[in-house]
Amino acid sequence: MAGKEFVWDDRVRIYDTDSQGIVHYAGYYRFFTNAFEQFSRERLGSEFPLVSERVWFVVVESNAKYYKPARLGDKLRTHVHASILGKKAMRFDFRIHRGNDVLCDGYVVQVAIDRRRWKAVAIPQGITRRLEKLR
Repeated sequence: MAGKEFVWDDRVRIYDTDSQGIVHYAGYYRFFTNAFEQFSRERLGSEFPLVSERVWFVVVESNAKYYKPARLGDKLRTHVHASILGKKAMRFDFRIHRGNDVLCDGYVVQVAIDRRRWKAVAIPQGITRRLEKLR
């Protein structure tokens, strides 16, 4: 993944796993979300999905590719890279590592909406400016 990335360290907890202690496929989205929350605070100065009283962000697409399993107790490192897709949408790419092993790649596309009308609106300029600086 190119560009300036944000990195978030986490550990696999029991609620992430199935009865064999392997991370359930949906569990990887917790790692995406936790890394994204911290990225939002530190790099965008915002508490997603609520950006302001009027603008929210909603997920309109997500994807994950799994290469190797993570297990209970593993220390994981999630890399986040953000890009602007247009005036109303952003994409966040994720790569999860355990040591040197890449376990999972994924992404989430979010669209800015007017929370009262549930219609797409332009991404707030403060966020686009911060993202442009991260390129």
